[in-house]
Amino acid sequence: MKKEIIHTPRAPKAIGPYSQAIKTSNLLFTSGQLPIDPVTGEVSGDISVQTRRVLENLTAILNAAGGSIDDVIKATVFITDLSNFGAMNSVYSSYFKTSPPARSTVEVSGLAKNALVEIEVVAQIGGEG
Repeated sequence: MKKEIIHTPRAPKAIGPYSQAIKTSNLLFTSGQLPIDPVTGEVSGDISVQTRRVLENLTAILNAAGGSIDDVIKATVFITDLSNFGAMNSVYSSYFKTSPPARSTVEVSGLAKNALVEIEVVAQIGGEG
């Protein structure tokens, strides 16, 4: 099976030895996306602002792979404080209005760049799985 590296300047550059995403056949696996502004390289804002930035970064990667946010079949959310779950979930749900993907949400002790949230997704882009 061929492995295609997906990269777009509309999402933050990798801050380590990894790709923004890998596409194999019709499945796309993203690396965890932090709320890094792809222009400034900075992380800022509360959990709502950061969740929106993460989902915009993921949308850019999905678009670069020929897909959209509607193609996501599984999401994993890493959050540093579950008391922020409601605010994160409110923004998250605005991106997945119909047929939301399967999801896991895990509280973690810390994230790179002191981010409050990180999300990775698996998407099916075109064809059958």
